Amino acid sequence: MTSITNGLNNYAQYGAAYARTAGAQTSLATILNGNSDDVLPGSSSNAATQLTLSAAARAQLAGSSKDYSAVISDSRAAIDKLYKAANVTAPYDDSGKPKIDLSGLDRRALFAIASNAGGRFTDAEQTLAATTRIAQFNDALSPATQTAKLIGDYSTVYKAAASYLDGASSEEKATPTWQAERAAITKGLAATQSDPSKIPAGISNDPVAAYLARYPSGSSTTATKDFGSVAKQARATLDDQAAQATAAGKLLVYDPARKTGQQADLSVLDNRALSAISLNKDDLFSQEEVFAAKRELDGRNRASILTALKQSQTSGNPADFSLGLLNAYSGMSAEERTATNWTPAFRDNAVHSYKATTSLLSMLKRG
Repeated sequence: MTSITNGLNNYAQYGAAYARTAGAQTSLATILNGNSDDVLPGSSSNAATQLTLSAAARAQLAGSSKDYSAVISDSRAAIDKLYKAANVTAPYDDSGKPKIDLSGLDRRALFAIASNAGGRFTDAEQTLAATTRIAQFNDALSPATQTAKLIGDYSTVYKAAASYLDGASSEEKATPTWQAERAAITKGLAATQSDPSKIPAGISNDPVAAYLARYPSGSSTTATKDFGSVAKQARATLDDQAAQATAAGKLLVYDPARKTGQQADLSVLDNRALSAISLNKDDLFSQEEVFAAKRELDGRNRASILTALKQSQTSGNPADFSLGLLNAYSGMSAEERTATNWTPAFRDNAVHSYKATTSLLSMLKRG
């Protein structure tokens, strides 16, 4: 049996069960280059039970200042709660399909599970945490990869990877694998400064090059569930909040100006779920719910635009504003783009703006 210890794990060493099926992996680049479709996250079953955590619960799990032993205990409790909700005792069924969904846990919790921190997690739990972590990495790089295809600049993918790795916990950063891959990304960034149109080659432990070799047009893990199923799940979430409000003797309300009643918490819904409510294709939602979803989406939309603007201001590169918008566009499902009115014409204008600004800046540097 392959032994997994807390000090030697990152993306590559994802749990004893994964190691047995994939061999002695040493880096994310190796995983992405290998034939491991059977465990990569794109194959996750929609039947897996996902526990919708409240904002407070997510904040509690996510706190980087929390003692690591508490993270381990909370992660163990979260898995057990998922088992109870799904009425199962293991993460996979007999056919190998996942029956629970760990995507509601934060990166620090997933790292603790995947690395079997404290010896509290089974081989199968480590494997599921591993595939969930790969899915998060894929999701982080996919929008930038699609953007790179539009603008012919692969530095954006390396920047996305650097940002993702830099968001790791201190425990994850202490691993040799994280350090090797972060160093590889730094080399990749430097190489793309010389020729952004080419993917750097020959860099050891480069997870970006491995990802691009496997997914040259970007991976698709965020919009695999049928949109009708997304709407039904959103309906169930709102119904559950309404039932909780009723049990407390209150009415679930959607207007933040209301002084009475229990405010609906739309923060637990992702953008695709909010889009399902906003578009209301199957007439599952009231006009009040549709309006509230549109308002929440608009707020998130403004936040993404402001993030792109701030990035441009921070870097001092005006082209980064268009780049940020393109990354946001690439990260949306088709339904999200429809709900937020981010059209292909909007995308094309952002591409033109990026290329024009980059060209002007290049002329100024030469001058």
